[in-house]
Amino acid sequence: MNIAMIGTGYVGLISGLCFAEFGFNVTCIDKDKNRLNALKNGKMPIFEPGLEDLFNKHFFTTKKIKLSNQMSPAISNAKVVFITVGTPTRRINEDADLSAVYDVAKEVAKNITNYCVIVTKSTVPVGTSRKIKNIMTRYIKGTNFDVASNPEFLREGSAINDFMRPDRIIIGTDTKKSEKILKSVYRPLYLTETPIISTNIETAELIKYASNSFLATKIAFINEVSNLCEKVGANIQDVSKAMGLDKRIGAKFLHAGPGFGGSCFPKDIKAFSVTAKKHKTKLSIVDAVNLSNKNRPIEIAKKIIKYFPKKSKINIALLGLSFKPNTDDIRDSTSIIIGNKLIEAGFKICAYDPKSMENAKLKCKNFSFANNVNDACANMDAVIIGTEWNEFRALDLSKLKRLVKKPVIFDLRNIYNPDDVKRIGWEYVSIGR
Repeated sequence: MNIAMIGTGYVGLISGLCFAEFGFNVTCIDKDKNRLNALKNGKMPIFEPGLEDLFNKHFFTTKKIKLSNQMSPAISNAKVVFITVGTPTRRINEDADLSAVYDVAKEVAKNITNYCVIVTKSTVPVGTSRKIKNIMTRYIKGTNFDVASNPEFLREGSAINDFMRPDRIIIGTDTKKSEKILKSVYRPLYLTETPIISTNIETAELIKYASNSFLATKIAFINEVSNLCEKVGANIQDVSKAMGLDKRIGAKFLHAGPGFGGSCFPKDIKAFSVTAKKHKTKLSIVDAVNLSNKNRPIEIAKKIIKYFPKKSKINIALLGLSFKPNTDDIRDSTSIIIGNKLIEAGFKICAYDPKSMENAKLKCKNFSFANNVNDACANMDAVIIGTEWNEFRALDLSKLKRLVKKPVIFDLRNIYNPDDVKRIGWEYVSIGR
């Protein structure tokens, strides 16, 4: 079977490579020629563990992956066409910007010559796939096609494993023919007994937003509980552990920190809320999560600012700029938000991150940057751990103490044991403890 993957962004590139790993012939299509040329030379546009090896295997060796900036003939030869272009947040009303999705739908329609299934893998509000079908119907004459929804649940930093060993596959269709074809695409996962859930299209679209919004709710909830812990002398890690042992709740996403960022949660909960309002329904819990998370890094920045005398000039080492470890994605990074707030208050920031430095240098013009942890911390008045990279989990705190001007750590990820750090001679401030 031939598959066409439109978009070589995070979802499109990883999904295309994983389908190639399943044995399918995949053509990844993107209008960005520079991006394609870089890929053809083996240069990955993003950092993701295992991505480069998988690309080299299927582009240079098996030839299962092809790259093109043309819809034809890849579309005409494909049985399944996945749409994986971006759906960023609109600045005006916080809705998802679907212009790229609809533009792709028009171009796909113009290039179809045989029956195929058009699948939205981009995260889109409920009703989008129906609109895609309506758009395509204007351009297609005499060629049957079906539209389906197959949302992705890839976590940055573990996306390849998530694709190959998913918790579930969601297939939203309105015909048995398209359902059968999409199930055949995921047949290799039958061996691992992966649940494949078949629904109508609207349900599949809604599942993605509901899932991400619920996970975001857990994060916002435990962050607010951590505030109370600090006031009353409780320990948020013990609270989280005890809560997580309740099988009705579960331990995942109950780690207090500076809030969630990245390419999914922030934009998805906004779009979910806007969609509900369009249908005269209010998602008050989702709205509260959005507001709570917006305020979270701002409140942490205020906490750090309050720690120091108002008139002193403070130099801060900021360790971690990506929104989570094992990615170079800095979109809605809480570390960067906090860093910017500190700069607004007169602080100076020297930052270091193992993988996202180049992306950060384009966005964080007021930061200075170091090549390693030691250089970042030298002569600093405090150290902030903003992202829980493995590199930061076992810092030589005795050595760093000799490098810094003042041994103060703000551990925003609760990586360290407070007693151990204080025993070395550091002042230690964490979250909810």
